[in-house]
This record gives sequence, structure tokens and C-alpha cells, in this order.
Amino acid sequence: MTNMHGFKEISREHLSELNGEAVIYEHEKTGGRVLSVINNDENKTFGISFRTPPENSTGLPHILEHSVLCGSKKYPVKEPFVELLKCSLQTFLNAMTYPDKTVYPVASPNEQDFRNLVGVYLDAVFFPNLTPNTLMQEGWHYVPEEDGTLSYKGVVFNEMKGAYSSPDSLLYEATQHSLFPDITYGLDSGGDPEVIPELTFDEFMDFHGKYYHPSNAYAFFYGDDDPEHRLVMLDEYFSQYDKIDPKSEIGIQAPFTAPVAVEKKYAASDDGNQKAMFTVNFGIGRDRDSMSDLELSVLEQILIGLPSSPLRKALNDSGLGEDMAGVGLENELRQLYFSTGLKGIEAEDGPKVEELVFSTLRELTATGIAREDIDAALNTIEFHMRENNTGSYPRGLSVMITAMTSWLYDEHPLEYVRYEQPLADLKARIEKGEKIFEPLIEEIFLNNTYRSSVLLLPDSNVGPEREEREKAELAAARKSMDEAEYKAVVAKAEELQKEQEAHDDPEALATIPRLKVSDLDKKGKEIVCEEKGEMLYHDLDTNGIVYLDMAFDFAGLEDRLIPYLPLFGRALVQTGTKSTDFVTMTRRMAAKTGGISPSSLVNSKHGVDESYTRFILRGKATAERSSDLCSIMGELLREASLDNKERIRQLVLESKARKEQALVPSGHIMAATRMKARFNEAGYINELMNGISGLEFLRELAGRVESDFDSVVADLEAIRAAILNQANLLTNVTLDAKNFASVESTIADMVGNLPAGSTASATRNRQAFSKAEGLCIPAQVNYVAKGANVYEHGYEYSGAAHVISRYLRTGYLWDKVRVQGGAYGSFSMFDRSSGSLSFVSYRDPNLTRTLDTYDGVADYLNNLEVNSDELEKAVLGGIGEIDSYMLPDAKGFTSMVRHLSGEDAAFRQAIREQVLACSEQDFRNFAKAAQSVADNGDVVVLGSKKAMEESGLDLDLVDVL
Repeated sequence: MTNMHGFKEISREHLSELNGEAVIYEHEKTGGRVLSVINNDENKTFGISFRTPPENSTGLPHILEHSVLCGSKKYPVKEPFVELLKCSLQTFLNAMTYPDKTVYPVASPNEQDFRNLVGVYLDAVFFPNLTPNTLMQEGWHYVPEEDGTLSYKGVVFNEMKGAYSSPDSLLYEATQHSLFPDITYGLDSGGDPEVIPELTFDEFMDFHGKYYHPSNAYAFFYGDDDPEHRLVMLDEYFSQYDKIDPKSEIGIQAPFTAPVAVEKKYAASDDGNQKAMFTVNFGIGRDRDSMSDLELSVLEQILIGLPSSPLRKALNDSGLGEDMAGVGLENELRQLYFSTGLKGIEAEDGPKVEELVFSTLRELTATGIAREDIDAALNTIEFHMRENNTGSYPRGLSVMITAMTSWLYDEHPLEYVRYEQPLADLKARIEKGEKIFEPLIEEIFLNNTYRSSVLLLPDSNVGPEREEREKAELAAARKSMDEAEYKAVVAKAEELQKEQEAHDDPEALATIPRLKVSDLDKKGKEIVCEEKGEMLYHDLDTNGIVYLDMAFDFAGLEDRLIPYLPLFGRALVQTGTKSTDFVTMTRRMAAKTGGISPSSLVNSKHGVDESYTRFILRGKATAERSSDLCSIMGELLREASLDNKERIRQLVLESKARKEQALVPSGHIMAATRMKARFNEAGYINELMNGISGLEFLRELAGRVESDFDSVVADLEAIRAAILNQANLLTNVTLDAKNFASVESTIADMVGNLPAGSTASATRNRQAFSKAEGLCIPAQVNYVAKGANVYEHGYEYSGAAHVISRYLRTGYLWDKVRVQGGAYGSFSMFDRSSGSLSFVSYRDPNLTRTLDTYDGVADYLNNLEVNSDELEKAVLGGIGEIDSYMLPDAKGFTSMVRHLSGEDAAFRQAIREQVLACSEQDFRNFAKAAQSVADNGDVVVLGSKKAMEESGLDLDLVDVL
């Protein structure tokens, strides 16, 4: 056993799953735990986690997660987190609250930058500067109004008001709470807005003292940094503590002896168009290990993983609802559970959904699960494990979350990270013909009394009644105060405001460690790309996986067909083909490939009101299965059954339901999309496909599917005939050269079997939008946007614009809209190609105040004294954004986008040089762009109709939901 820097080594093993070595340590003085993964991944990851079981639904763990990042002993600035956002090369910097743990992860490809991030985070969690004002800002506080009444404000308070406006979020919470009523999982660690104001400062401090301690800590490292230095950094903090027993164990819910039924309501509009949601939920009482969890994951994939999966298909085919509900298998808590159902149902149909679930499961156990479904499920899971494609998230973060699934509950941290042996064993058992999944269905579902049903009903009274309760609570609080107590509340609110408006001391800011601009590469790195006719090829190490993008220009589509494109893409891959029925085709895709999915790409060309538009069919598979991939993609493109009425109906209803449910969690995106539709062709096309206009189209289309399906089929076939041909096609391939040599001809053959076709360009007749628009939904918060095309008002582009837009997001807008205004977030969105500049808020309690803040951007930039230190931080952050870390498939796709944009390497290098040379004058120049938004900008607000009506703004109101 090795002892090093206060830690004793518990175990060390090579893991082929991680291409490296995993070492487990224990801190000798405190018992603090460490998992140190050493491999060649340059995207280095660190995370420190704590068990944080809540005792109520005040959101204490969530509020504390925000608060510890608001200044610490070594870094006494208001928000070190924001300072790091400004000036780091980070590829991940965040914190997350789970039902039973709080996690603080960071990542960076630069070792010194990585060490800086780790140091700031360790100081933040162990020695935060927590004050009553911190709780007031991040949690909740009273705000005295001019008329002598009180209101609530707080970042988490408003964040959770947004969450409680989302039916999907409410259904998730109700489902989990229904199965775990007696333990921590029956509470809301994020915070119930009606309970958050019960949280006191003493409780706040006690919680930190009890749980934010090395004895309750789980530290994780991953990547190619110095493994010994990891321990040095940890011991600096761990060694300042003595060992304690935090008593943070997560309890076990006793199984039910009989099922329970829960009924809840969500806020709906008065029109009565919104429908109910229903889930049936099963607590899983079996002991957990890697094999058991793998069996359950495969079973989940068998039952609901594919559109053709038997349980999912039965629910969708029933006509009882519009889309699937439930989370499937939830495996990140101590106790597993499985949840499924339907949304968009009639309230009285809940029992029918429940009976359908059980009858389908009974039939599967009686007739047996098709081997094709098992093979498809197993291949999907195996491909996902081996590809380890975490998208824009660091791979190390995924490993850490997986490790915590066992580690947090005192099991081995590598229990679920090691997948090779359980996977091999399970495949061997299946090959021998062992019946694994039918007995599992009987155990988990059919013979299980530990279950619940949740019915979530729309109710137009919920919102007004909630508002009235809040008003009454505030009125009672005001009435209970004598004059001295009220004056103290006024004084505290004023004190907080002064503190929020004060600037950090330059000496304190200087404590935040960072790189220097001189440490940065002056020359940008280009992605390898070879043009081979109408094929782009990227010779990158993809671990033997071929990534294939078939990108078809749809510039020739007339306006009325463009809203179909998202549906058209889903129909290509989810309706079957003339040669292969829907069920067989989806099984084949899952068994032979890593997935085939549609997407669309629409962007402006730089400096002109023109766009490049591509409908993309994206596929991936192991190189040895490239012929299967090409065969399937070719068949889908040529023969998809676009006249499959049952499937088209389901896809339309699913798409509509998903857009409606996205309005609250993605309200800022919807508002920004609507805004950009005014400024350029690309923005208009995106709105038709993905915005409120797209939602309105789907609602109308749902009726047409029933009344005039022939015309729908004719439109879908017109799209196929117009765009799916060789003339419109750009093929994009990412794969290493050795494998590409054997794949290239297969791809060429597939392309050669497509129609020759011809290119075309349609004239766009862009819709006029109101100058000030209010999009009304039943929500407790708003999403406020204001924007303009600043090129039309004289702004000349410089790469420095990206530095300044980012600076606004992490400075002025953060301070004014989030910290002082209480919104959860705010964004400055600048599109260099089109010149659109939009300011957008997220889960915002305000409306006119936020618009006033946007109008103040120009004055702020004109009066800002940008010292060399602030300027250097801004440049560092700008380069970090340009040099964002990408996995191989993302590099290949990004290279294709660059090719289509017409922006070459010289243009990108010029932008980089302008970023590096950013000066105070650039801030003044950008102030002119911001002033044009203030003077000429359009306004789009998505949110509460009542708030808009009371705002005094002359908004044209549209009822969206």
C-alpha cells in the first residue's frame, strides 16, 4: 500500500474501458475519497461531490450549490465562478444539484488552466464566504415595493418558478415523490417555490458545515494531467479538517404492500386545449450490481428504446395520447425505478393507459420477446458504451457520474464503469438461449406491488390560485411586522442592492488565477479536410467508427413546404420503407448501426441576406458494418413510406406535444428564434421549422392528417422529389484513412443509386412580424428578448464583437438581469454572419426592467473603463470559445459547416487576430451596435399574459398555449 501526500492507495487497476489506469485513494486524516483516472485524454476533468440529502423542500442543497460559488476565503470576489467563465479555457464549468448529491465539475485541455479551475472550486466548496446577503441573493428575500407591500426575489426562487411552470418537470417530480414518500427522494432538493421562503440562514450555514467536509467528499480526476499533483491540490484542503461522521447516508424506501395512485394539477390556459399526462411507475427492489443494472438497461431498450419497441409501439398505436411520458429506467439514484405512460391524454383515460401497459407486458411474457428486439437493444447499448460519445460534455464527466452511481452509496466506484465483463457474460447467456428478460418483466412489473400511478391534470385555476396564495403569504408577513421590523427589511434590501452594484476590489480580482494572452496560440488550429468532388473527407481517429452525413440542399423548397422538414426527417427514419416494414427497419437500424437521425442546418452567409440550407441524414456504424449503414441509409432516402398514415399521425402528434412541452424549459430559445425571423432569410426559415410558427403548423397539420391525408402525402413526396438527389448532395465522412479506403466505394455506390436530380432556388416571401410581440403561455416567469440587425444600422464586423458580446453575458447582463433582477440567466447573442444582435433573458420575473437593462448596454460600454487586466480576461475567454474542445465526429461536422459557410481558414485566422487584438475602442464601436438595438430593436416576450397586460408595454399579444 502506497502513501502519498496524505493519501493511502486502496487499489490500482488498468481499465480497457477507459484506456487507462484507475487508482482509488483514501485521505488518511479525514477519510476523504478519491478516484484518479490516468489516461491520454487531453480534456482533463475534475469534480468534487458531496452527499447532500435534504430534510425538506426549501431547496437548501440547490441554493447552497449556487452560493458557494459567490466568493471564498482565498478568492474574495463576488463571483469567482463568473470570473472563471470570463477568462478560462474551460470546456466545462458548472455545478449540479441531484436529489441526494451536489456535484462541482470542471474541465479544461490546458493543464495550468485546469489547475486554476480546481483550486478555485476547492476553495469555493470548503471555505465559501457565506453571508445572509448570499442567501438573499441566491435563495430568497423580501423586496419592499413602492406601495408598501412585499414581493419575493431570488435566483433559485425564480429558477424553480420556471421549473414549476413546466408540466414535464412537475410530472417528473410527482413520479419520483410518489415512489419514495418516506425518504429524501420524496422531497424536492431543487426547491418548491412555495416552500423556499421557509429557509433560514441558520439552516443554510448548518447544512454547509455538516455536509461540505472531506469526510463526506468524493473527489474525481480524469485525463493526462500530473496524477501526483492531483493529490497535492486535494491535501491542501483536506488536511485542514479532522475526520467526522456526517451521517449523510441515503435511506431506503420500504416497498409498498399495495399500489398507490396520485393525482396532481398543472397550470393551464383558459382555452381548455391542454390535456392530461399519466405515468405508471415501478420501484425496483432488487439489489444492485453491474449485471443486474445491465439487464435492466437492455430491458428498457427492448421495451421503449425504439419507436418500434413493443411497449412504446403499443402506447403510441393506442390513440390514447400524443407522446410518451415517463423517464424509463432511472438509474442515478440509490434505488432504481421505471416509469412510462402517455402525455396528451383525456383525463378519464388514465386507467386505460395503465391496463395497456400491463396487458402488453403480460403478452410479452406469454409469447416471449423476439430475438430481433434483444439483438437490437444489445447492439444499441454496446455501441453507445464503446463509442463513448458524450457530445459537447467531457468524457471524464460521464465517467464521474457513472462512478457516483455506486460510490455515493458505499459501493465500489468502478462497479458500473467496468462494462466489458458483464457485457460479455450477458451476451454469452443470451447465445445459450437463457430466458433473461421475460422473468425480469414478471419480477419488476407484473408481480410488483411497489408501484404508483400519477395523473397530471391541466387546470386553469392553478396559476391564479398560486398567485393568490403568494400574495396572501406576503400580506401576512407584512402585517406581522412592526415598523422597526419593516424598516429592517427595507434596509437589508438596500444593503443587498448596494453590495450587488459595488465593483470588486482590483486586488481581490487579481487573486483569481488565470493564463496570460501570451500563453495562447496565435495561430488557430484547422480541422483536416480533403475535398473529393462532392464529398468532404476528414482523416481523424474515430476508434473505428464511420460518421456519415448526407447533406441535401433544400434552397429550392417553396416556403409552404419548409415547416414540414423536421417531420419529413422523422418520417424518413420512422415509417418503414416500400421494401421493409417499420418494425423490421427500426430493428435493423439498431442491430447494424450506431444510429441514423435527421437534422437541418440553416445559417446566413456572411454579410449578405442569403443563407445556406441543408437537410442532413446522419448515420454512424463500426467500419466493418459500413455496408449495412449505407444500404439502410440508401433505402430510407429512396423508399421511405411517406404514406404510412398511422405513423405520420403519431409523428405529428409527438412533434406537437414536444414543442408545447419545450415552451417553458426552452423559452429563451423560442423567443430568440422568433426574434431572428425578422432579420434575415436564415432566421425566417428557422422560425418556420423550429419556432412558434412551426408549432402552429403542426397544430394545423394534425387536423389535415385526419381530413385530407392525400395532400399531406403529396407535400412529403414533393419534398423528397425536390431535394433527395445527387445534384443537391454534399457527403461528409469522418474516419481514419485505413478504414476509409475500404468504405469510400460503398458510400459512392449508395450515392450513385440516388436520382440525379437538379438544383433550384426558391424565392422567399418572408412574413412580417409585429415590432413588439407578446407570446402568452401559462408560466410564472418570462423570457424577454430585444434585438436588431446591427449591420443594417452601420455596425462593421470585427472578431472583437465575440469578445464583447461574451463580456456582456458574463458581466453587465449577469449583474443586472440575474444578480440584481433575480432571473436565472441572460444572454447576448451575436451572429457574425447575419449581423443579428439579440439580448435574451431566461426564467425572468421582470419584463420592463429587463428591457431597460438592454437599452442601457450602450451607455455601459461607452462609459466602461477597460483596464488591461479586464481586457486580457475578455480575450482569454474569447479564444477559449473559439478553441472549444470537440470529439472527432463534431470536428468533421464543424468542418462541413465551415465549408458551406464559405468562410475559409484565412477568414477564421483574421477573426482570431482581431480577438487577440481587441481594444477599448472595439468596446466603443460595439456600443453603437447596442445603441441600434435600443433605438430600433424589436421586442419579443414569451411568458405570462397577465404580466404583459400589466407591463404598460404596447405588445401585440398572441395566445400560444
